Amino acid sequence: MAKITNWGSWFKCAGIRAAKTIAQTAVATIGTAAVLDDVNWLVVVSASILAGVLSLLTSVAGLPETSE
Repeated sequence: MAKITNWGSWFKCAGIRAAKTIAQTAVATIGTAAVLDDVNWLVVVSASILAGVLSLLTSVAGLPETSE
């Protein structure tokens, strides 16, 4: 695991990656409902937030987007 020397760059890259993961999870979770009225919004929000947190945690191992 590489040592993080530029925290600002890391947070920016990790934040962008987490935001993409949150959006993808929301789309996938919403897509499981047959119609829009059947969407369980609490599940969508909680699953998306959890995915974002997990994305940030896995980014600690390293981000190819950063030069370090």
